[in-house]
Amino acid sequence: MNITEGATLELKREYSEEIKKTVVAFANTAGGVIYLGVNDDGTVRGIEKVDDELLRVSNAVRNSIKPDVTMFVSYIVEDIEDKAVIKITVQKGSSRPYYLTEKGLRPAGVYVRQGASCMPASESAIFKMIKETGGDTYEELRSIQQKLTFSSLTREFASRNIPFGKHDRKRLKLVNPDGMYTNLALLLSDQCIHSVKAAVFEGVDEEVFKDRKEFTGSLIQQLNDVYEFIDRYNKTRSVFHGLHREDSRDYPQAALREALLNALVHRDYAISASILIHIFDDRLEIVSVGGLVHGLSRDDILLGVSSTRNENLSKVFYRLMLIEAYGAGLPRILNSYESLSCAPQISVSDNAFKIVLPNVNYEKAEKGAMPQSLKAAQNGDLSAEEKAFFERLKFSESSSFSLQQMKIYEFIKSNEVCSRKDIENFMHISQSTAGKVLTELVNSGMVKLIGRGRSSRYMLS
Repeated sequence: MNITEGATLELKREYSEEIKKTVVAFANTAGGVIYLGVNDDGTVRGIEKVDDELLRVSNAVRNSIKPDVTMFVSYIVEDIEDKAVIKITVQKGSSRPYYLTEKGLRPAGVYVRQGASCMPASESAIFKMIKETGGDTYEELRSIQQKLTFSSLTREFASRNIPFGKHDRKRLKLVNPDGMYTNLALLLSDQCIHSVKAAVFEGVDEEVFKDRKEFTGSLIQQLNDVYEFIDRYNKTRSVFHGLHREDSRDYPQAALREALLNALVHRDYAISASILIHIFDDRLEIVSVGGLVHGLSRDDILLGVSSTRNENLSKVFYRLMLIEAYGAGLPRILNSYESLSCAPQISVSDNAFKIVLPNVNYEKAEKGAMPQSLKAAQNGDLSAEEKAFFERLKFSESSSFSLQQMKIYEFIKSNEVCSRKDIENFMHISQSTAGKVLTELVNSGMVKLIGRGRSSRYMLS
């Protein structure tokens, strides 16, 4: 038999596990033929128990390769040089990538044909095959990872008394008709490969970090963890009008919630970049990748026109009652600022979407930066003790540290007794800054510390 191995031809002396690898490679590439009973040099060896060997190889192909490739594989027995050989013809499959079940949908289990050899496919090659055979919707494509768990998602469904069994997973399209997990399942699984990165800065620029954290896991877990992180920095400003106290948070909670949901649900997960959240003294920024869905403009989304990029993901969030109606998120964000003097800003590029939420208390704090004691000092309306105190501070309008001391002094004076946490919330400053300024006031003799640890309180001397 004068034949040699090549890109579409493989010779096998006898059955071995390598045959399954070759079938996968041919089905993933351009098809090919395997001759069973022929030596590598082309000499015919033949097969004695043909029926047994046919049953053995067909069972191996049917049971060891996914998706089902049997419709693309045929077997015939040929007599060559008066010896029986098995000719296995493999066509290029329509559900690529095919892979060895025991190895999974990863390079160790997916093979392609390169010349006369079967080689592991790269992850990019696997993803390309998935996209070519599965359509253009990222969330409906088969996930490269198939060993997925859903502990966070299961808890979320259970907390809302919503069933989440095998039938529900198929209905929600976490599982495709072939029984394989989709990219939607990957996004909602504990093994989700995407993340959110959050950073908190001192002041209004990115020069000094106060805190930073990366959030991973299921998108449901990220939603809960990121919101909790942001909420810790959503401080409450207290203003007293006589005996009445008025509290105002830096960011409307409805705006925070909708902005975060919008970033998670509508970003382009085919791009690997993380969602970025930056918190400054005067604003909070959320940047997600993907830009607008094709056909929509910035004005369209502000009006509530919706065309979601991840329709199935949106349905899961809707099922969990995390979103109420498609297209209502951005109008709700804008409405939460309607009665305020500042408004959210939205920026869009081809590959990114950015929303900026103003700190509604920052402008108030800036307008009130001149404390009453400073005005009184300028008018000579201070007691002898306060006059001596502020002279030691060498106050001026350009001295922010002295202004902080004066404002904290006035806050303690008006409240009689307060904690460091009260001062942090009132001034919108960090724990370390509040502690430092309070120490200065205690050392000045105008403020005294009562108690220790969590029971510590401050009052005028």
